[in-house]
Amino acid sequence: MRKSIVKISGIILLCTLLAAFQWEEDFTKMISGKLERYRQTYPVEKAYLHLDKPYYMSGDTLWYQAYLVEGSLHFADSASNLLYVDLIEQRTGKNLAVKRTSLEAGVGNGEIVLADSIPPGAYTIRAYTNWMRNAAEDFFFQKNIFIYDPAGGTPAPLTGKVDLQFFPEGGDLVAESSTRIAFKALNTSGLGHDVKGFILDQNKDTIASFKSDHLGMGRIQFSPKSGAIYSAFLWAENGNASEYPFPKVKETGYTLIADNVSSPLKTRIMVYAKVPGKSEIPVHVVGHSRGIVAFVAKGKIGSRGLMIQVPNADLPDGITHLTLFDDENKPVSERLIFIDHGHKLRVGIAPSKNAFKPREKSEIEITVSDSSGRPMETNLSVAITDAGQIQQQLYDQHIRSYLLLSSDIKGFIEQPGYYFDETKTERKIHRDILMMTQGWTRFGWDDILQDSLQPPKRFLEQGITFSGEVKRNKKPVAKTPVSVYLSNDSLSTFLTADTDERGQFSLYNLIFEDSLKVRVQGMNKKNSQSFTFRIFPFDPPKLSASKGPYFPLTVDGRLLNDFLKRNAQDQEIARKIRESRERLLQEVTIKAKKQVPRDSRKIYGTADASIKVTPELVGGRTSILDILAGRVAGVQVVGSGINASVYIRGNRGEPQFVLDGMPVDKDFVSALNVHDVESIDVLKGASASIFGMSGGNGVISILTKRGNSNYDYSQDVVPGVLVSKIAGFHVPKTFYSPAYSTGIPQNSNPDYRSTIFWAPMLKTDKNGKIRLQYYNSDAATTVDIRVEALSANGIPGFGKSTYSVN
Repeated sequence: MRKSIVKISGIILLCTLLAAFQWEEDFTKMISGKLERYRQTYPVEKAYLHLDKPYYMSGDTLWYQAYLVEGSLHFADSASNLLYVDLIEQRTGKNLAVKRTSLEAGVGNGEIVLADSIPPGAYTIRAYTNWMRNAAEDFFFQKNIFIYDPAGGTPAPLTGKVDLQFFPEGGDLVAESSTRIAFKALNTSGLGHDVKGFILDQNKDTIASFKSDHLGMGRIQFSPKSGAIYSAFLWAENGNASEYPFPKVKETGYTLIADNVSSPLKTRIMVYAKVPGKSEIPVHVVGHSRGIVAFVAKGKIGSRGLMIQVPNADLPDGITHLTLFDDENKPVSERLIFIDHGHKLRVGIAPSKNAFKPREKSEIEITVSDSSGRPMETNLSVAITDAGQIQQQLYDQHIRSYLLLSSDIKGFIEQPGYYFDETKTERKIHRDILMMTQGWTRFGWDDILQDSLQPPKRFLEQGITFSGEVKRNKKPVAKTPVSVYLSNDSLSTFLTADTDERGQFSLYNLIFEDSLKVRVQGMNKKNSQSFTFRIFPFDPPKLSASKGPYFPLTVDGRLLNDFLKRNAQDQEIARKIRESRERLLQEVTIKAKKQVPRDSRKIYGTADASIKVTPELVGGRTSILDILAGRVAGVQVVGSGINASVYIRGNRGEPQFVLDGMPVDKDFVSALNVHDVESIDVLKGASASIFGMSGGNGVISILTKRGNSNYDYSQDVVPGVLVSKIAGFHVPKTFYSPAYSTGIPQNSNPDYRSTIFWAPMLKTDKNGKIRLQYYNSDAATTVDIRVEALSANGIPGFGKSTYSVN
C-alpha cells in the first residue's frame, strides 16, 4: 500500500512539473508572438535631424541633414523615401514651412530659408514620415530652436508655481510594501527646478524629507502605511511651504523594484505582492527592448517577495521595458531601465593644425571606427560654427542620445547628452531616476495583447501622393475613371485613376522635384462637364500644447549681440550685392532677332494644317471632332458629338490622337471640353511618320490652354476640369563657402559667417576616413566642429572638436 502511495505521489509531482513547464512555455510563446505580431503590423520608424546650429536670426538659413532608421534595431531605413520637415511657431502652433525631403538609404538633406518677415520667437522643427503618423506625435523628431530679430532681446522669464509630480517605482504605492518614489519638479518654462521639501501624513507628522539631485529630479525610500494619507510640501525661497498632492496608498497590489546601477554585470529585479487569500503567486517578468523580447523570467512571490537576476550582457543598448504579469497573465506593474554597453561609433576629428589665420584654408580629417577600433564606412554630416557667435547648448541632443534615449521615452528630456558623457560619474544614477519619472508608451500592452490588430490607417510613402474627390451635384461620383495630366519643365505624362465608393481617387509614389502642374477631368463620355473636383491638400499634424520650454536656450548676452550684429551685416552685404546685380542687368541692352520658343509638346515640325481655336469657333459645338468637320482638306468627319468618327485621306482606320504630346484614344479626346482647347494640328502622310506605325492613318494633335507653359492659371475654370499645382520633393541648395585664394572682387567684403561650413551627405571610405577643406572667416575666434554619424547597421556616433583662428 505504501509503495502505491509513493508511486501516486511521484506521478502527481511529475504532472505538476509538466503542467508548470507547459504553462511557462505557453506564456513565453504567447508573449513573444504577440510582440512580434505587433512589431510586424506596426514597424517603427525613427527620424533624426542634425542642424547646423541651435539658434538663428530672421533672414538666416537653417540647414539640416535627415536620418531615418528602423525603430527596433536602428538599421538605416529606406522603406519610406519621403520625410516631412516642419517649422512650427510654438506660440501660435502655425506651421511656417513644410519641406518634403527625399531620402536614399535613410539619409537626405535640405534647408529652410527664414524670411525677414518671420516672427521672432521659439520654434519647433519637426520631422516625420506618413507611416509615423500611425503612432502618437510624441515619437516624431522634435527640437526646440529660437529665431531672433536683429534688435535682439529674449522673452521675459515666466513666473508661477513649480509643477511637482511623484512616481512610485513600478507604478503603485502599496501599503506595507517598502519602495522608492521618484519625483520631478519643473518651472513654468518646462525646465527642471531644484527643490527641497517634506512629506506629512494625515496627522501632520513628518514622514520624510527630500531634495532634488539633478535637474529637479530625485528619489526617496518610502514605506507607506495602511490607511495613511500623505501630502507633499515644497519650501519656497521666502521660507513658506506650498502643498502638493502625493500618490494614494493602495491596500492591495504589486510592487516592482529594479536595480541595474549597483552592479555593471547584472540587473536585480525585486517583486512584492499584497493580494488577499494568496500566499504564493506565480508570476512572469518580461523584458523587451523596442518591441523585441530580451528575456522572460518566471517565479513565485512569497512572503519575502521574489528576486530575479538578469545578466546585463543579455540586454541591448538603450531602454529595456520591464513588465510584471500576474498569475492571470495580466500586466500589473512596469519599470524602465537603461543599458549602456558603450557600443558606439568613435568619431575622431583632426584639424591639420591647432591654429589658423583668418581666411586661411582649413583641412580636417574625420575618422570613424566602431567601439573595437575597426574602421567603419558610415554616413555623416558636419557643422562648423564660430564659437564667438554660436554658443553650443550644454549637453545638447545628438544622434546617439536621440536614438537610444529620447526617441523611446515620453516627453521633453532636458540636456539629454549628459546621460552619455562618460566623464560624469553620477550619470547612471540620474539616468535611472529619469527612467522612473518619464514613462515609455510606444508599446502599450492593451494594444499588444488584443486578439486582433486593426490595420494601419496610413501607408509607407516612397514618393508624392496626389489625391482628391469627384462630385456631381454635390454627390460623390463612384467607380468612375479620371485622367490626370502632369507636367513641369522636365516631365509630361498622363495617368489615370478610378474613384472609390466615396468618389475619391489617389495616385501614389510620384517622383518629381519642386512642383507639378496638374489637370484633372473625367474620362466617361457623358456628363463629365458636370463633375466638380477637389484636390486634398497635404494636412500636416497639428502641434499639441508645447511639452518643452518656451525659451529653451542659454546664450551669453555679449555673444548673442555679436551674432546679431555680424548676421545683420552679412545679410546687408548680400542684399547690396543682389541690388548691384539688378542695376547692372537693367543697364544692359541686347539687340537680336526675337525667336519664338519651340513648343515642347510638339515632337514634329510644321503641321500640314492647324486650327486656332477661338470662342467664336467653338460656339454650339460639343466636341473637338465637330470643330474639325469641313475645316481641313482631306479630313472627313462622319457623325457628330461623341459618336463621330474621323478619317484622313480616305484611310480606313482612324488617326492617332495626341493630347499635349501624349498619345490618347478617341473617346478621351471626344470627352474634352472644347473651351479648354488652344489649337488642333493635323499631320498627313510623311509628316505623321515621326509617330511610327501608330501614325500610319495620320495624326490629330490637340494642344490645350492649360498644357501651355505660358497659360495664365488665373483664368476662369472650365466646367468639368480642375487645374492646380502640387508640391514635390524639396531641391536641396548647396551651402556657399567662399574661396579666398581666387582674388575675386567679393573677397573685399567683410566675412563673419556664424556657420563657417556645413557639409551634409558625407561618407567615409573603406578606411573610415574623409577629408574636408574650407576657408575660415575674418573672425579671430574659436571654431566648433560637430559631427553626427550613423552606420548601416544602426550604430550611432557623435564627435566634437575645436581649433583657434587668430
